[in-house]
Amino acid sequence: MNIILLEEHELFLPSSDERAKHIRKVLRLGVGDSFRAGVVNGEKGTAVINAMDERGISFSFSGEKDGSQLYPLTLIVAQVRPICMRRILRETVSMGVRKLILPVSDLGEKSYLGASLYTEGEYRKILLDGAMQAGETGVSDVVITASLEEAIAAADGDEKILLDNREGALPLSSAELEEKSVVLAIGPERGWSRREVEVFMAAGYSPMLLGHRILRTETAAVGGTLLALSLMGYV
Repeated sequence: MNIILLEEHELFLPSSDERAKHIRKVLRLGVGDSFRAGVVNGEKGTAVINAMDERGISFSFSGEKDGSQLYPLTLIVAQVRPICMRRILRETVSMGVRKLILPVSDLGEKSYLGASLYTEGEYRKILLDGAMQAGETGVSDVVITASLEEAIAAADGDEKILLDNREGALPLSSAELEEKSVVLAIGPERGWSRREVEVFMAAGYSPMLLGHRILRTETAAVGGTLLALSLMGYV
């Protein structure tokens, strides 16, 4: 954790909380010590420990500057195995993606939506972990949809790109994305169906390549995000 994220008005962490464990065991802090902290999607600044006992840690927080900025990049990522999606969520949030839309695809496994990652809200903890790794307070919006059509309706951007090494004629590296908002669509392990490709085309998406090799969804998500952010002028 490069910052401890807090909910608004949260000034106490119980001993069972992973953030409290980090403060005690990793940072090795005590009463009077300070640590970097921030309010989710708000200011970041400094927290000072006022009390610490077996129940938990009490502290005060002073905001110093806004840390919520995220980049105008939206990812449509088809549902994949929860273990893979956990990595996708953590890494793309840490890179500053503004919005993640997660549809069930034609060739994907429909049962993924019933995973604890979604039903028990585990994905939010992973989003917070990604933001804390980045040392910022901004946490990506996540939209879970039952179909590609719903996902497309939830996405908005100046440039809309479908990563597909079957359909793409030009490499993503050739796209002109500076000062634009971008939507990047990444398929499941088995790829988008022909029907879904046609839906993307009808919605104005341009098919592009992220190389000619067939990549895992999590690899394409991280690689595509970094390349898009570079072309947008942010990294």
